[in-house]
Amino acid sequence: MDLEFLPFISTLLIALSAVLVAVGWGLIIKGKKEAHKKTMVAAAISALLFLIIYVSRTIFIGNTSFGGPDNIKVYYTIFLIFHILLSMTGAVFGVVTLRLAFKGNFTKHKKIGPITSIIWFFTAITGIMVYLFLYVIYQGGETTSMIRAILGY
Repeated sequence: MDLEFLPFISTLLIALSAVLVAVGWGLIIKGKKEAHKKTMVAAAISALLFLIIYVSRTIFIGNTSFGGPDNIKVYYTIFLIFHILLSMTGAVFGVVTLRLAFKGNFTKHKKIGPITSIIWFFTAITGIMVYLFLYVIYQGGETTSMIRAILGY
């Protein structure tokens, strides 16, 4: 079965989650609390679907290594590591922010929510850039284990 569409779908889900976060932010500014809640839950579901696809693909198929020129591989690797750290930070902030909201701790939720959103926007942007580097700008390298794909050995 050809599953080459999965990176595109997962990237689309991350982009969708960022757009939904932006919409949710706009809704809360307008005082539309219920619409904000529904939109942010949809953003979280979109991010979770991304994670499910990404982890499944990593486990069952592997990750695609950088296929671009060797002279920029080190810059791509640094960028990828930055994206991975950013995404892990964003995921933790996201869970904490959602948990605060669902527990009704809106004082802390209001403080951490904007920070979480900004981290998530950068995560989505860098994730889209990783996709472009791997599948659009350059032809992807070999599909292999995560460690080999990231470090290139």
